[in-house]
Amino acid sequence: MNASFRAVAERFRMAPESLTHKQEVCRLYRASLRLLDSWAVDRTVFLDEAEKIRDQFDANAALDARSGRARYLIANARASLRTYVHPDRYIPAYMPGGSLFMRNPALPLEVCYPNGIPEDVAKEMGGIELNIDMTYAKPGVKAKAGTLYVDLATKQMY
Repeated sequence: MNASFRAVAERFRMAPESLTHKQEVCRLYRASLRLLDSWAVDRTVFLDEAEKIRDQFDANAALDARSGRARYLIANARASLRTYVHPDRYIPAYMPGGSLFMRNPALPLEVCYPNGIPEDVAKEMGGIELNIDMTYAKPGVKAKAGTLYVDLATKQMY
């Protein structure tokens, strides 16, 4: 990654979220399952390994969130995820880097109705806005927080 690309990525990088211990553990668990999905060649292999991962998380579920052991396990899990990262991970088709990403994006309603959006259409659409990864847009998060930069090489959003 050259200096100009790093400068652009830093400009668009989203502010990190402050997470509770429970949210952090949940995200680590989901990330480990997604990583396993990239490596598993068969669904039975995935299910067997997912059960082992779940057992590891369940074995330490009773730990206090502020304990040193809990912090050690979280740091160890992050390091393990970095160690086993897949070089060509599975990407859902509609996400950046997927085969359907932005293939046929819907036109904005302002383009379809240049003389104003009819009330019944506006009511039916409900004013729902989606982020580029198909999650609901919330104020201050992702695209609603400002400009969103998608790096298609690493399949990351900044």
